[in-house]
Amino acid sequence: MSIFPSRYFLVGSNPAETKYRVLKIDRTEPKDLVIIDDKHVYTQQEVRELLGRLDLGNRTKMGQKGSSGLSRAVSAFGIVGKCFSRFYKIFLNFKTADIGGHAIYKIEDTNMIYIPNDSVRVSHPDEARYLRIFQNVDLSSNFYFSYSYDLSHSLQYNLTVLRMPLETLKTETTQTRQESFDIFEDEGLSTQGGRGVFGICSKPYEKYVWNAKLLEAVRTAVHRDWLLYIIHGFCGQSKLLIYGRPIYVTLIARRSSKFAGTRFLKRGANCEGDVANEVETEQILYDASVMSFSAGSYSSYVQVRGSVPLYWSQDISTMMPKPPITLDQADPYAHVAALHFDQMLQRFGSPIIILNLVKEREKRKHERILSEELVAAVTYLNQFLPPEHAIIYIPWDMAKYTKSKLCNVLDRLNVIAESVVKKTGFFVNRPDSYCSILRPDEKWNELGGCVVSTGRLQTGVLRTNCVDCLDRTNTAQFMVGKCALAYQLYSLGLIDKPNLQFDTDAVRLYYIFSLKMLFRSLIDDTFCFSFRLFEELYEDHGDTLSLQYGGSQLVHRVKTYRKIAPWTQHSKDIMQTLSRYYSNAFSDADRQDSINLFLGVFKPAEGKPHLWELPTDFYLHHKNTLSLSQARQSYTYWWTTGVLKHLPLPFDEVTCAENRRKLTVKKFHKYEEEIDIHNEFFRPYELSSFDETFCLAMTNSTRDFMPKVKHILNKNNREETVLQRKTAASAPPPPSEEAVSSSSEDDSGTDKEDEGAVSQRSTPVKVTDTGDNTKIAEVRNHCVRQVPLFLRFILQSTAFHRFVQLGQSQHKQDKGSQQFCSKHLLDKVINLIPISSFSQDNIYEVQPPRADRKSIEIFHAHIQAGRGNMQLLGRDDFLMYREYIRNRYM
Repeated sequence: MSIFPSRYFLVGSNPAETKYRVLKIDRTEPKDLVIIDDKHVYTQQEVRELLGRLDLGNRTKMGQKGSSGLSRAVSAFGIVGKCFSRFYKIFLNFKTADIGGHAIYKIEDTNMIYIPNDSVRVSHPDEARYLRIFQNVDLSSNFYFSYSYDLSHSLQYNLTVLRMPLETLKTETTQTRQESFDIFEDEGLSTQGGRGVFGICSKPYEKYVWNAKLLEAVRTAVHRDWLLYIIHGFCGQSKLLIYGRPIYVTLIARRSSKFAGTRFLKRGANCEGDVANEVETEQILYDASVMSFSAGSYSSYVQVRGSVPLYWSQDISTMMPKPPITLDQADPYAHVAALHFDQMLQRFGSPIIILNLVKEREKRKHERILSEELVAAVTYLNQFLPPEHAIIYIPWDMAKYTKSKLCNVLDRLNVIAESVVKKTGFFVNRPDSYCSILRPDEKWNELGGCVVSTGRLQTGVLRTNCVDCLDRTNTAQFMVGKCALAYQLYSLGLIDKPNLQFDTDAVRLYYIFSLKMLFRSLIDDTFCFSFRLFEELYEDHGDTLSLQYGGSQLVHRVKTYRKIAPWTQHSKDIMQTLSRYYSNAFSDADRQDSINLFLGVFKPAEGKPHLWELPTDFYLHHKNTLSLSQARQSYTYWWTTGVLKHLPLPFDEVTCAENRRKLTVKKFHKYEEEIDIHNEFFRPYELSSFDETFCLAMTNSTRDFMPKVKHILNKNNREETVLQRKTAASAPPPPSEEAVSSSSEDDSGTDKEDEGAVSQRSTPVKVTDTGDNTKIAEVRNHCVRQVPLFLRFILQSTAFHRFVQLGQSQHKQDKGSQQFCSKHLLDKVINLIPISSFSQDNIYEVQPPRADRKSIEIFHAHIQAGRGNMQLLGRDDFLMYREYIRNRYM
């Protein structure tokens, strides 16, 4: 941004700095915002000449021959929007995720720019106070955006829009003026017989856009390239290596900007069907070795959490840890629930599945009030829906099952998750693999959703709720996500059955030796670390959402419900409970005012009460209290016209005139830089290093989730036994099964849970740094003693020696030790010859191992088979195949 006394000049460029736009903001107007956008695309040379002329002309006018008339005010990555007509909020960012080459950024820092000049500044006595309230919304805390990917929509919607018929979209192209365009898909749609490419851009889903009101005043005045839409919630990404294939697991949570607020101040729903703490969670899985949306393999699954869609609240003025639940309005025709489920049918299709985790049995009726009203509302609405599209209601008292010693909470959740995923299906952009057709799986054949020529579509969604939609809800969503993950991995051809079990301690030991490369039957063991990675993602997801809504991190986690949480978790539970109570009692009111001001729910105006003077914000969120609506919704036909006709498909994704009006199409040249995905991702015009490369710095299953191993070498068995006994004696005793959590349940505030003892783990192993042959042999023998007999010969093979050598290379060994180990252990595996003149360099010449004659013959036979020249099978081949089938499937 460049500054003049009378105006601001905003100069924006593309990442390669080859195309520029210039925006002029008038500073002489004290109140109204005056913006001029010429909507012209400048080259780098043209924008330099323009700024040079402005600089020279301003110096001549002011008589400042010796100084610059044009000065840079600030540099930033985007504009959040306009607030109070006189401020612009800009931000800095860093990359946090990547989807198909489209970068997702997290806002790191922000800055407020005051627009009017000092000579025309008109100060208001309350402006500073409003500004402090506005800035209480910390934009550096979990706000995300993307230049080229629509974060407000799901991956299924974005790729469905991309595959809409080209002939239909070309008829909607009304732009005749040649101008640059910010397309959604960098590859676009190829035209027949031409060198052009059609790019598609859809309107964002404003329910999940948090700066929509801030951009409202400038949306029609500037080019769309200046508009950046931000979402609030969570975004995390990790890399899972499976047979060397990089699989990116991404978790995106979109928090609704409608009826948004804090825990006790926003409960239930408003008059428009928007519920409190509504979050759409999407888990995306894709093979990062192919980034293209059209050629790559992508899969996603979406689920929702949100408060019970009724008119209810809790009064916190009594300072009780568990305020009573009050139904504020009678709703015999389920009007607010109908509006809410109508929104879900439009966005997700059918079936809508409700997983209600609130309590069913209580001595004093508390949470059961919500269950009874929700059952009545769902029963009433289902009367008018076709049976095949009815809302499915699943009640389950999770707190009761947690207290029981005979019930396993996660096993029951796993059964529910299987039934849910089978009904809704999931999204994948590729047809079923050929191996699934040859070996059909019973669970796969029962999978729901919609099967199309390009893959599968998710139809319907799971809606999970408790009272707060925090702890219990996050655990339930994790189990559903785990079940969906198995189907996603199966659809991408990474596992042979759509089923994954929890990791065990024994599995962790086997994974160390990479047995997955030698035994296909141990493929489930390959994913033991994917669960740790996946669980970490969902716990970070739950902690972030809990901090935003409840004021503290999760109190009860997945390990708590598995009853393997360590005894130290009790003190953490107490601290999180106290933090949540303090936030709800003392700071939530200020946070609620900031959110209302930021989202434009409250707009300061002369002659009206100030924000801090309002006794409640009930009238701001319930618009029917200020004006009587003339149009009334039908009590029986409660859905939007046209929604029922396209079910089970979501109405927002079908090809119709209403949805086409939300799209904009632009034709590009085939080789134009703006649609070059290679430049967008690799950025060859920038100097980069491996340390700063995002794909190397992100969480990695191999690097960050390998087991933490410890072992004391050069001690006999008796010394080890004595040491282990001393360690066990000095450690504090684990909690018994009767021990209960000292913290309150996240939703009820007083419920306590049973926690089992810490599971006993086998003594792990550590490879030392010295490279001594005797120590390596001791490690190997110790490991062999702890695995089954049928696997010992593997650990004695060269694969284990190579693993030991690779593990030692992670530690900083001297060169002599490396050469010694390489000479004695890896002569038959790989030959490393140092080629650097400097002794400290680890640069080697690699000579691959020689293949024997039989291996070469097998390789040549494989090549001939690929060309269609099949060799006749002999008797030994038939016997080998029969043995394989018997061992594999019988």
